[in-house]
Amino acid sequence: MAAKNISFLIDMHHPYIRHVDGTNDFRAENVLLFEKISNVYIPLIKMLDKFQFENLKARIALVFSAPLCTLLSDAAVKDQYVAHLEKLISFGKKELLRTKGNKELNKNAAVNLERTEENLRIFREVLDKNLIKAFAQFAKNGTVEILATCGTGIFMPHYIDMPEILNAQVEVGINAVRNFFGINAEGFYLPELGYAPGVEKILRMYGINYTILPAQSFLLSSTTPEKGIFAPARCYNCLSLFPANLQELEYNTDSVYRNQNKDVAWDLEAEELVPFIKKGQARVSTGFCYWNNSFTDTENSAKDSKKSEYIYNEEEAYKKAYSDALDFTEKNAAKLESAGKALKGTDVSMTFVFNEDMLQADWAEGFVWFEYVIRDLLAKGIGVKSFSDLLFDKFALQKITPYFAAGNNGSYGEEFISSKNGWMIRYLRKACDRIVDLADRFPDDTGLKVRLLNLGARELMIAQDIQWAKMIENNTYAEYAEKVFRECISSFTAVFDSLGSNTVSTEWLCNLEKEHSIFPWMNYRVFSKKR
Repeated sequence: MAAKNISFLIDMHHPYIRHVDGTNDFRAENVLLFEKISNVYIPLIKMLDKFQFENLKARIALVFSAPLCTLLSDAAVKDQYVAHLEKLISFGKKELLRTKGNKELNKNAAVNLERTEENLRIFREVLDKNLIKAFAQFAKNGTVEILATCGTGIFMPHYIDMPEILNAQVEVGINAVRNFFGINAEGFYLPELGYAPGVEKILRMYGINYTILPAQSFLLSSTTPEKGIFAPARCYNCLSLFPANLQELEYNTDSVYRNQNKDVAWDLEAEELVPFIKKGQARVSTGFCYWNNSFTDTENSAKDSKKSEYIYNEEEAYKKAYSDALDFTEKNAAKLESAGKALKGTDVSMTFVFNEDMLQADWAEGFVWFEYVIRDLLAKGIGVKSFSDLLFDKFALQKITPYFAAGNNGSYGEEFISSKNGWMIRYLRKACDRIVDLADRFPDDTGLKVRLLNLGARELMIAQDIQWAKMIENNTYAEYAEKVFRECISSFTAVFDSLGSNTVSTEWLCNLEKEHSIFPWMNYRVFSKKR
């Protein structure tokens, strides 16, 4: 009987946003990471713990970018997160008193407070503030498979004519997985699923066995894939390819689910947000959301916020998550069944790639839904397996020539060079030319020059992260993203000018090394031309 399998991959990436001033205070931008820890990483660990305890035969794939791993391993960032939760708990206790006049609102406040307290307990006592170690253990016991990715979230098609840049990004990314998780990754995740012909050469050169491509890259191949998007294929150089189903999950818009945009941080007076947000500080989300999606500020008044029909009911939301999970599994089980019949009993599989926002920022019940999905697939006899589990004989896979593609809504990454952020690419490509030139001009230098060159390599890699362009395009801390990008490019230019003039400010160098402590293993020679 033909096997039917589904593979899930969760892409976890965060730009290098680190602000440490010697205290446990935090800036508004830091909260972006703290929310992911509370709403993605800890819930994911709890779910995987349950699977392991129950000996559930499910294996999912995870991608951790190097900037994210660096931040999660940073002692100062960990302390900031603890301080963030402690302030949030103090705020939550005030919320219990403020909402005691409304039983339903008060219940939601209590649930939010309890969840925050549990996150603090798990992070500090169970995980010993070490999320990376927990995920490394899951990888070791086979619960998850960790894929490598680029050093930062570079959109590879933008640099397909610059092999030295892509070589460096791939090499640094592979080293990051080895450094943080102690494993050699078999697979490689292309940031934003951006593919252009030639990427496969670089991946195979570094010993990568497989990658994931958008479905349209398969379907527009010059060689028609015989099994469509229901089986892996391979390139001419034997790099195995899995077609990703990029359908948007629209379940989160149902009226019963929690309204993620209606946070009390935007409704309360400044004094009521103390001590979580000090007076005069920028407001940030608290995570205390009491209303469902049927309540919107544009259509409802303040009086409506106290009506039961608009107040979030977690029990009803979880019931809906279960029914939506059944809808998802039934639809895709039917697709696999039809594909199996059309392909005359051969094994069939599907791949789904989720980013963090799909299971966190856009959908509070995302992980509840995801757990239901996995359990129901297994109950239906459909395997939940990682990619390496499906590569029995890669030499039997059909050879195809994939087409250009990306994993965004338009499929080709057009929002990464738009009227808002298109100005960035010229600075990046000029800096790329310069780093390759520097690597060849200073192949054997030592001392301060090496530190300067390594610093320049780090600053360029931080600037290459496509997340800055996305933040500008989506108007999410856009001014901050532009500021970071310009500072990194300016720092790289300062390195270039210092090497040209043979002068360097050691104070400036030391301060920037301390501020940007990412990639401690960086060797600027990764940008050298391969002989």
